[in-house]
Amino acid sequence: MTPTEIARVAEYLRKTFGNNKIEIDVPAKKGFPVEVRVGEEFIGVLHRDEDEGEVSYSVQIMILEEDLPPAPRR
Repeated sequence: MTPTEIARVAEYLRKTFGNNKIEIDVPAKKGFPVEVRVGEEFIGVLHRDEDEGEVSYSVQIMILEEDLPPAPRR
């Protein structure tokens, strides 16, 4: 993914979610994952797909159970 593509996707996500803290990091090395953050918090990875000349992007968000609030008592 090019830096221009990453910047365009980041701007789209910021506008769509109304959050200017969304950042997408250009990978340090080719082939490394493209990481998505909100502020300093890593939230997932960005993927690029090209099929029959059409390009799409997907964000896979990971939520660790340890980051969730406690479950309500029943």
